[in-house]
Amino acid sequence: MDAHTLTEARPAGGADPMAAQPPTFLESLLAAGLLIQTGVRGLYGRSAVFEGIADGLNAAFTRIGADQNAEVLRFPPAIGKDDFETSEYLKSFPQLAGTIHSFCGDDRGHRQLLARLEDKQDWTDQQQFTGVVMTPAACYPIYPVIGKRGPLPAEGKIVDVMSYCYRHEPSLEPTRMQLFRQREYVCLGSPERIVAFRELWMERGLAFGRALQLPVEVDVANDPFFGRGGKIVADSQRELKLKFELLIPVNDGAPPTACMSFNYHMDHFGALWHIGLHDGGVAHTGCVGFGIERLVLALLKHHGLDPARWPQAVRETLGGI
Repeated sequence: MDAHTLTEARPAGGADPMAAQPPTFLESLLAAGLLIQTGVRGLYGRSAVFEGIADGLNAAFTRIGADQNAEVLRFPPAIGKDDFETSEYLKSFPQLAGTIHSFCGDDRGHRQLLARLEDKQDWTDQQQFTGVVMTPAACYPIYPVIGKRGPLPAEGKIVDVMSYCYRHEPSLEPTRMQLFRQREYVCLGSPERIVAFRELWMERGLAFGRALQLPVEVDVANDPFFGRGGKIVADSQRELKLKFELLIPVNDGAPPTACMSFNYHMDHFGALWHIGLHDGGVAHTGCVGFGIERLVLALLKHHGLDPARWPQAVRETLGGI
């Protein structure tokens, strides 16, 4: 473990806080080897035990959504610059975006790069943007794909998608990772179809959380829109009740963490990617998102670090892990 990281994880104050306080949740996870320190805040390896719980959650989400007749799509955790710009993500969340850069020079440029390394100088200005951006949310790659197919069927469409996602939020809270997995069911269709879809999944999300014997609640929420104008947008999102989150206490001494989200995008993505309804209108979209790592952490927090000791009903809900 990184002693510097562990020291930072504790609140200041007291002559010897390391001796006076019990381990934080993050320290316990690292000590048990469930998360693996990489030296970068919010970037962790995962153990076989951690991944086994994640696999159980994913299998459960598949069972719960079996009646949705969803098309399964999987994408790498990156999208092209053009689609990223079309999404308007930078207008709302520039602070979270991550771009991929690479060395694109010649032999002379390579020699300059090596000289920088030899002298222990900054070499990152030798990198150029590749035109590829880290995926900020699992559903983003599906909209341009669906838009190119033509009008939706009369009953609309549901897509099952999962991806690693990136958000630039370096943090010592274990639930706030820079790279994490989202599993989503995305609904595209009429406004009435999206509202019914979201209500169904809010009920299912609560039922699933209770089956896992976790202290869950659902509340209206907003996304972290950037800047002064972002506050207006966030207030509007809350007023219109476009976003709800399933909350579970996880982090030491912090408010409950959003582990699932239930979102209604209205016609935002439908208009951007020209996703049409069968009658010629613009499709509305909505999604339910499951934070895989956050749910694993919630289970470890409330049931202990050894899944073999968890309540039998919880283990059975996860497929007998």
